[in-house]
Amino acid sequence: MNRVVSFLLTMTVLAVLFAFTGIVGVYLWASHDLPSFTRLTDYNPPLTTTVYTRQGDVMGYFYREKRFLVQLTDCPVHLPRAFLAAEDQSFYQHPGVDLSAILRAMVRNLMAGEIRQGGSTITQQVIKQLVLSPEKSFERKIKEAIIAYRMEKYLSKDDLLTIYMNHIYLGAGAYGVEAAARAYFGKHVGELTLAESAVIAGLPKAPSEYDPHRNPEKTRVRQEYVLGRLLELGWVTQAEYDEAMAQPLNYRRMEDPSWKVGPYYLEEVRRWLVESLSQKNLATQGVALPKYGEDAVYELGLQVVVGMDMTHQRAAEAALTRGLEAASRRQGWQGPIKQIPPAEFEAFLAGQRIKPESLTDGAWVQALVTKVNAEGATVRVGPYQGRIALKTMSWCRKPNPAVNFEAVAPPKDAARILAVGDVVWASVIDPRLPARPVEMHLDGPALSRPGSAGTAPAATPVDPSQGLTLALEQKPNVQGALVSLEPGNGEVRALAGGYSFEDSQFNRATQAQRQPGSSFKPVVYSAALDNGFTPASIIMDSPAEYRFGNQVWRPGNFEGKFFGPTLLRTALVKSRNLVTIRVAERIGIDTVIKRAKALGLEADFPKNLAVSLGAVAVRPINLCQAYTAFARPDGATIAPRLVLVVRDAWGQNILLPQPVVTPAISPENAYLMASMLKDVVQYGTGRKATTLGRPIAGKTGTANDEQDAWFVGFSPSLLTGVWVGMDQVTPMGKLETGGRAALPIFVSYRQVVEKQYPVTDFPMPQGVLLASVSETTGLPVPNTAPDSLILPFMAGTEPQATDMLTEEAYFSPDQENASAPGTPGTPGETGRPKSTGEELFKQLF
Repeated sequence: MNRVVSFLLTMTVLAVLFAFTGIVGVYLWASHDLPSFTRLTDYNPPLTTTVYTRQGDVMGYFYREKRFLVQLTDCPVHLPRAFLAAEDQSFYQHPGVDLSAILRAMVRNLMAGEIRQGGSTITQQVIKQLVLSPEKSFERKIKEAIIAYRMEKYLSKDDLLTIYMNHIYLGAGAYGVEAAARAYFGKHVGELTLAESAVIAGLPKAPSEYDPHRNPEKTRVRQEYVLGRLLELGWVTQAEYDEAMAQPLNYRRMEDPSWKVGPYYLEEVRRWLVESLSQKNLATQGVALPKYGEDAVYELGLQVVVGMDMTHQRAAEAALTRGLEAASRRQGWQGPIKQIPPAEFEAFLAGQRIKPESLTDGAWVQALVTKVNAEGATVRVGPYQGRIALKTMSWCRKPNPAVNFEAVAPPKDAARILAVGDVVWASVIDPRLPARPVEMHLDGPALSRPGSAGTAPAATPVDPSQGLTLALEQKPNVQGALVSLEPGNGEVRALAGGYSFEDSQFNRATQAQRQPGSSFKPVVYSAALDNGFTPASIIMDSPAEYRFGNQVWRPGNFEGKFFGPTLLRTALVKSRNLVTIRVAERIGIDTVIKRAKALGLEADFPKNLAVSLGAVAVRPINLCQAYTAFARPDGATIAPRLVLVVRDAWGQNILLPQPVVTPAISPENAYLMASMLKDVVQYGTGRKATTLGRPIAGKTGTANDEQDAWFVGFSPSLLTGVWVGMDQVTPMGKLETGGRAALPIFVSYRQVVEKQYPVTDFPMPQGVLLASVSETTGLPVPNTAPDSLILPFMAGTEPQATDMLTEEAYFSPDQENASAPGTPGTPGETGRPKSTGEELFKQLF
């Protein structure tokens, strides 16, 4: 008997030794190449960068993983409890590995005949996600357990739970509990109820399977399980459980504002951030980050504040959209979106999925023409019937850039415009509302159509079952841009770079290079005021001839006639081309180019007179920067500033861009220019802007053959530039000038935002005085004289009664047969090359 006992003891000891040796061996084998986990003590997951407007509205997000960092204290107390009840009830008791949970899972899986429950703790799940690979292997599980045990000596339980709740993927593109709260309930994590917390806590097991948007029934079953576990563990009372079970679950996403309002602005901010957060750039400022460039933008959870004002941006986009649509109608009918055969009608209509609530007055839809006669077309929009009347097609002439649309009679037969099988754009007409006229000219404040990002008021849907009343529409080929900034601080309040960011991400406000036409003339006149000219200087507006080898060029004014002796001020107000050429010739093109550079214009200007008429392409935002010198009382330019501050995820400043102010012209010169440009609005090509009812200065511009149309206008508080043109440089159409195509967009936008600013005029500096002069001679006259003008002058340059009008001083008769500018014998020819041809000179106002 003793021998048996001794034998059994010996075998037991040997078994224990063998088991111990095996465990030690497995431990040593598995732990010899364990990865480091100490980096988790400084947890820095990929976070979402948020861009805010100046008022704190969220403009958009940049991210690779949509995650927003939160602390346990930001969560309702029942949320972490729900996770623990579902995933790891002994989390605060076990040392990283829960042997009882492993055994319990093993038994349940054996009984079920399949894997239904895991035994991994939350600590082990953190390790699997952040330290080890997710591969399923015996070696990985052993390493996971070893690291879990070690990790709990480095991090507190609360820290581990915080990492888990921020890092776990919860479906619908949501990483972490804050993103999940937004994705499923449209709220922040701190607002979650017990019932909602149970839904989110049930997702880690199978995020796609339990996605509330896709499988609400399965979500409900999983939620009931989590709530039952909470009750079973005594972590909620029976009353709390009953209340949570009875709560209706309303699933909705928190709207992501990215790329909706201000998409071109947001993309410009993104590009600026990538460049400014480069390692090279930050090193010059003594700033170090864990990541740089795109990685910093998409992963560091930055807080970026920009100069955008939502009211400005919505109004700018609405004005530009409506202005381009009106310009498109003036160009004529481009044809249908596409043509489909009858056999494909039903498939097309079934794919539309029209929501009745979206069918409000002005909303655009794609309509399929099924029948057409002289009076209009019968169409289908998804399951609904509709009618497009001929009267809504009054603008549908055949495109001809050489003919003004007003000279063409409206069509009389809809069958000459539409055909069966055409798919066209159409806008909904609400018959309960007053008739909506076809908008050929933009008129009124910027209110966008429903469904766009503008400022349209909420509308009541029509009843589509009664048949839709529609108007024919088309998306424009013409493009445009708008930039609006405050000249005092350079902050860009609105920026729109085209008709549709979805269709084209090319930002015409910041990237397009287009000829400014006469909107460049203020540069010439500013230089002239510092080189012997005054607003009352007389320059001859008369024919001139320039020779280019065997070719002869005879420039003209837009009106096709000449006006004789003309005040400098009047030449700018009326945008006289010949006067501008002569002024530039007199002061020298080098002087003009020098002034353009002083105003911050970046173009490479050739030394010929074409420059004076805006033949050299510039970017819209750069031209706005040049105009800030005229709007500011100190005559300095200020660089447009989109980004105001960049902070890290914890709110510490990384970048704080300061206004870049550059001296350009004198305060006296700035005031004289602002005064003359106010007269452009009051008496010249910018008259539409008088509807704003406050001091506004500005200048229109139209390039050769109406290829570009501009208006840059400003008050002391706000400066706005508008450009309209085709992406491929081609004519927009006869009379598509700055006054017709660009200025109405400016006015429509400013009618919305002017109320934000006090009515102020440009302050007159001490070095300026006012004098009454004759509009005919430029000489002093009593201010009661019929042709008197009150004009500003730099002190000491005002005309005197003893002055005599000498035409010869400003115009020499031999100029009528002048050679090409830059050739010997031409006034002001020093160092100037020959001009490049008529196409560079023929600039319109």
